[in-house]
Amino acid sequence: MLELREVNLELGMPTVQTALSQLALELRRTRSMGCTALKIIHGYGSSGKGGKIRVQARSRLAKMKGAGEIRDVIPGEEFSIFNSATLAAFRRCGALRKDPDLERHNNGVTIVLL
Repeated sequence: MLELREVNLELGMPTVQTALSQLALELRRTRSMGCTALKIIHGYGSSGKGGKIRVQARSRLAKMKGAGEIRDVIPGEEFSIFNSATLAAFRRCGALRKDPDLERHNNGVTIVLL
């Protein structure tokens, strides 16, 4: 069984609304596949303060976590073995231990636990 999926929301340079629709679709698809985690690539943007897709996707995911629709959200910059949420995520999805963005403090990704 596949534990972890990866989705690139910035592929093709979509609008924010298109990317958020894709996020919703990919969350449903990931859950239906029985995966326990989804790695979202949303980019950081060229403005130096975060791209619109990154900001809106993370905002949407925070609301979903608050509503109990997803278990947890780990921003890429916090995806570290020194982060308690990451350690808990390893127990749920062992494949995250081998993810190339672990310890990279990558602002352009977010890990979602389902």
